[in-house]
Amino acid sequence: MMQQYLGIKAQHPESLLFYRMGDFYELFHDDARRAAELLDITLTARGKSAGESIPMAGIPYHAVDNYLGRLVRLGLSVAICEQTGAVNGKGPVTREVVRVVTPGTLTEESLLASRDVALLVCVSEGREGFGIAALDVAAGELSVMQVPDRSSLNAELSRLDPAELLLAEDSPLYAEFSQYTRRSRAPWLFDPAATRKLLTDHFKVRNLEAFGCEHLTLAVGAAAVALGYARETQLNALEQVTDLRVENTADTIILDPGTRRHLELVENARQQSSNTLFSVMDRTANAMGTRTLKAWLQQPVRDRALISWRQDCVDALMQDETCRDVASILSRIHDMQRILTRVQLQTAQPRELERLRLSLECVPDLALLLDTVNATPGPLTETLEILRLPVLSGSYLKGSIRENPPVLLRDGGVIADGHDRELDELRSLSGDATDFLAQMEQRERQSTGISSLKVGYNRVHGFYIETSRQSTPPAHYIRRQTLKSTERYITPELKEHEDRVLGAREKALARERELYSDVLRTVSQELSTLRSMANAIAELDVLNSFARIAGELNWCRPVLNDASGIAIESGRHPVIEALIDEPFVANPTYLDERCRMLLITGPNMGGKSTFMRQTALIVLLAHTGSRVPASSAVIGPIDRIFTRIGASDDLARGQSTFMVEMTEAAHILRNASTQSLVLMDEVGRGTSTYDGLSLAWACAEHLAENNRALCLFATHYFELTSMAAVHEPIENVHLDAVEHDGRIIFMHSIKTGATDRSYGLQVAELAGLPATALEYARERLSAMEQHAATRTAPAIDVPEDGSRGDNSRQALAEAQHGDNACSRIDMASHTVTQLDLFGSEQVLRDYLAELELDTITPREAMHHLYAMNELANRKPRQ
Repeated sequence: MMQQYLGIKAQHPESLLFYRMGDFYELFHDDARRAAELLDITLTARGKSAGESIPMAGIPYHAVDNYLGRLVRLGLSVAICEQTGAVNGKGPVTREVVRVVTPGTLTEESLLASRDVALLVCVSEGREGFGIAALDVAAGELSVMQVPDRSSLNAELSRLDPAELLLAEDSPLYAEFSQYTRRSRAPWLFDPAATRKLLTDHFKVRNLEAFGCEHLTLAVGAAAVALGYARETQLNALEQVTDLRVENTADTIILDPGTRRHLELVENARQQSSNTLFSVMDRTANAMGTRTLKAWLQQPVRDRALISWRQDCVDALMQDETCRDVASILSRIHDMQRILTRVQLQTAQPRELERLRLSLECVPDLALLLDTVNATPGPLTETLEILRLPVLSGSYLKGSIRENPPVLLRDGGVIADGHDRELDELRSLSGDATDFLAQMEQRERQSTGISSLKVGYNRVHGFYIETSRQSTPPAHYIRRQTLKSTERYITPELKEHEDRVLGAREKALARERELYSDVLRTVSQELSTLRSMANAIAELDVLNSFARIAGELNWCRPVLNDASGIAIESGRHPVIEALIDEPFVANPTYLDERCRMLLITGPNMGGKSTFMRQTALIVLLAHTGSRVPASSAVIGPIDRIFTRIGASDDLARGQSTFMVEMTEAAHILRNASTQSLVLMDEVGRGTSTYDGLSLAWACAEHLAENNRALCLFATHYFELTSMAAVHEPIENVHLDAVEHDGRIIFMHSIKTGATDRSYGLQVAELAGLPATALEYARERLSAMEQHAATRTAPAIDVPEDGSRGDNSRQALAEAQHGDNACSRIDMASHTVTQLDLFGSEQVLRDYLAELELDTITPREAMHHLYAMNELANRKPRQ
């Protein structure tokens, strides 16, 4: 037996091997040790090898799904080895691996939550860039794309969030994407000729031109490797994958990983799904719609015709609150997409077929309801045509599968009465057993005089006659089992009946298995039509969700045009508005060809980040086809959304908070175009005042003048507000706040112009800073302000010829390195003060003020002189 185990294990060295032995799956050697640690199960021993005990651990077969789920969530793969031969007493039972369960190839309902997607993603590399293939085994969907650079690759992998990532063995990407479960594949598997042949053979075509990827060598390679890996693990031909979809990054708004993280689309900062855009938008009625909504939010499209069609559908569904009635019907439709995949794989359970039947019975009612709000022709016409496609599976399943069937086929009783004459006859033999037992029991009581006599049945011992141990049985009774207080017997008559009934039951179960396979094959003949219907229902569910939330929250239909810019009236943050009880303070956003950047100042906690994020979310929602949280919105062409918000380090890669910030800023400055929306929040805060101010100034100027992106730039460096006087594309706005009785009141409303206060001490007080610390902070602030008031920096003049750039750089240089460093910059409408915290003169004054001259010794006085000399000669911090 161990020889058999080791031979099978050698074929799957990287997977845990679940080796079926009776009612248990056993693991041996290192697999046993690892499973015992991960699953918290008992580690035992079996026999010896090389004089040492063989470690062994086991789990009951009926609980295998629970343990598989835990292992898959840890990123492990498990090879399931079943007994496929009969027990004949001549050597070990024949066993073979029937499937390898991996995180990216899940199809079972027990392992994959209905609202989650487990994608198997493969990346191939070449001179042209990278090929990406994403395979959803549970839905039978395969998509590919090619991207030119590492930045685009990062953005797409962030969107796809692979459950399992396939890379070539020698790929340098293996170390970079450690956050995913990775599998290495042999380099020769990516050979262009071999990969092309694998795909053409799978789809039974001569070339790949029909799919639009004949020229995408890298994408084809990735698709073939992903498909080949799934075939190896599923041990089947993966016939549910019937199409290959080519995606183009130019057709979507690109969102890099930082943008997805900062905007909290489907996962918040705590890596939870609550309080995200997805959680607010999710009014879907079934699992298919939920998965589709999540995909749409993570991949906003740029196709104006598609967006307009979605908007028209939403408008139609909002008529007379039709969306509520549509949702009621959609909620009765089950996960047809995944059920159909399991039908094709021949693994669908009886109750899944019942759910498919119940879903199909809802389709006519859904089509009838949509017809009442759809004009002729209307936006829902194509959906209605798909829903009205003729299918026979619903009526066929009603006649072939019993209502409320058993969970598992092995329990029997799945096929409906009247579906098969042979099965009905076998069932009648089994059914007559009840009457026979009742008649025999009555007859035996009378003949033996034992009033407590019973005739019964169990699966272990079959039929039996039971009496008390004190009763004297007739001579022809044959003892079968002795219990504590009873004896069980068998008679020739009862044994003959048992053979006849049990034979009928076994034959009935075997016949049911045959008929059930026929049912699955019959339904499979309509899979193409049923899949189209399921996909249409999933899209309808998302559009209906858009209609429901738009009606509930009074959202508007955005206008997308070709004029560069964004004009939002009374925009609101969809997530925060849903979380707070009081009314949300709506704010406008205006960016156009003249004004490319809004420089945002205001107090901490004033709402700067909220204002920026809400603008990005409104733009994103507009490109999904949804209505948006505003009174009106006009949005021009957008190709990417960039964000640089918040502070975090990356200790795993040895990057400080400031390094992460600068890396993200560099990525934005190098890739933002005139059609990009950029959010920059407090750039430069992770380093010294002068360095941070210089970098923030440079980034803002580069974005406004070089990239000319649509930009929202929030800062506490008030010197930057002077840029609006010399850079025409920049305008100042601020978040309003008022101070009352020493406390700050945030108004959260956007006002034109700049502000010169951050209200940092007031916010610190709200945060609960101790009173003594606050008092000391006020004293230090007052002293530094008095010191700074005596020093003045040069004004920044706007040249009469309207030229920009050189003067602002010169003024910044003078403000940093001249005698008036870090004081005030006199601007057109107000004065902004930046304190010199590191001036050597003030440091010397503070040092002298703390000396007790009457008590120090000559030696100590000499020491203090040297210290002051060092302070006086110290160079200013750059």
